[in-house]
Amino acid sequence: MLKPREYTQNEYEFVSIDEMVPSDHLLRKIDKYIDFSFILEKVRPYYSEENGRPSDPLILFKMMFIGYLYGIRSERQLEQEIKMNMAYRWFLGLKFHDPIPHHSTISWNRQKRFKDTNIFQEIFDEIVLQAINHKMVGGRVLFSDSTHLKANANKHKFTKEEVQVETREYIEDLNKAIEEDREKQGKKPLKEKEEVKETKEIRVSTTDPECGFMSRENKQEMFCYLDHRTTDMKFNIITDAFVTAGNVHDSVPYLKRLDRQIERFAFKVEAVALDSGYLTTPICKGLSDRNIFGVIAHRRYHPTTGLFPKWKFTYNKEKDVYLCPNKQELVYRTTTREGYREYKSDSKKCVNCPLLSECTRSRNKVKVVTRHVWEEYKEKVRLNRLSKSGKMLYKFRKEKVERSFADSKELHGLRYCRLRGIKNASEQVLLTAACQNMKKIATHLARLG
Repeated sequence: MLKPREYTQNEYEFVSIDEMVPSDHLLRKIDKYIDFSFILEKVRPYYSEENGRPSDPLILFKMMFIGYLYGIRSERQLEQEIKMNMAYRWFLGLKFHDPIPHHSTISWNRQKRFKDTNIFQEIFDEIVLQAINHKMVGGRVLFSDSTHLKANANKHKFTKEEVQVETREYIEDLNKAIEEDREKQGKKPLKEKEEVKETKEIRVSTTDPECGFMSRENKQEMFCYLDHRTTDMKFNIITDAFVTAGNVHDSVPYLKRLDRQIERFAFKVEAVALDSGYLTTPICKGLSDRNIFGVIAHRRYHPTTGLFPKWKFTYNKEKDVYLCPNKQELVYRTTTREGYREYKSDSKKCVNCPLLSECTRSRNKVKVVTRHVWEEYKEKVRLNRLSKSGKMLYKFRKEKVERSFADSKELHGLRYCRLRGIKNASEQVLLTAACQNMKKIATHLARLG
């Protein structure tokens, strides 16, 4: 029988918010298993004990967690969603008719109260520590990678500026290794060179000057930030999240962030698996110095068309020479200021070599092959990658850290920057990562019962 339903939205009912939230709702699990009491202690120094209106900072941060958990990009929209969503109200401890904190409260606290503080990093760290306490982090095998976060900036609006190239942290160790190598080979020390600050031209956004222009092969050109992330093998908990401008190479902050995790969380790291962007001699040496089994993807090099690739020249460690495809020796000549040993062939033998046209096009008929003073560490990493353990670890890398990035972008709105500036981008990345960890902790513990 057809009978239209009578509308009764203006009637009063006696209900409780608690009854309206499903027992298996994610926010119930997070509220039960995540201890947020540490937030009050962390923010206490930023609030006056005597002056000002009373406020509950826990509600403020829980509002932000809701926004990052459910990918709500706008704080205005977040305020409206909380007004209508009973589960959100329940999580915040608000009644039916309690007013929702105004969206500007979040932005005011970000711009004033928490400006130049480390509060978001501290919150992220505390969530990691809770995961450690629940035995969800092993700290033995870590996976690292980076992904771009599109900046709130038009790629066509920029100026070009000359900036100074930063001196790498390892430069002193490298200079020491160069001098030791030259002394071992019987070469004179290099003359002190007048220090000339190296510069490069970069694009600087007029909208967000702190982001960087990314131009990579097979990727869209854009102004962006990079989210450098590390996850643990055991439950894929994110143990580190760090933001740089989009034009910073993946390898630059890696060792410093690795050391931070070892010190902050007392990790005893035994192995790491990384993408090919991290295959640099300083990182390979750094892993060896820390006694860490490093697995790094192979980087494809593009040799000059028609000439032998470098791998065709075999290095003989005992004699310290390279053998060319025609079994002729390339002997050591010098170690350059950049840290490369040069091995040169004998032009008298090369001039009549049947493979000369495939070997070199130099006018003096001399083939030069270079080898970094730390090359042995890179070779060790290559052998690690080809081992049974190395192949297994690299396979896990895709399943761990890349999946973590995918979840961030698909479920938590981390494709784009909500705000401008590296501090705001760091807040977004750290709180998104913290929320991902909260979900993992809560769902795992709820499953255990």
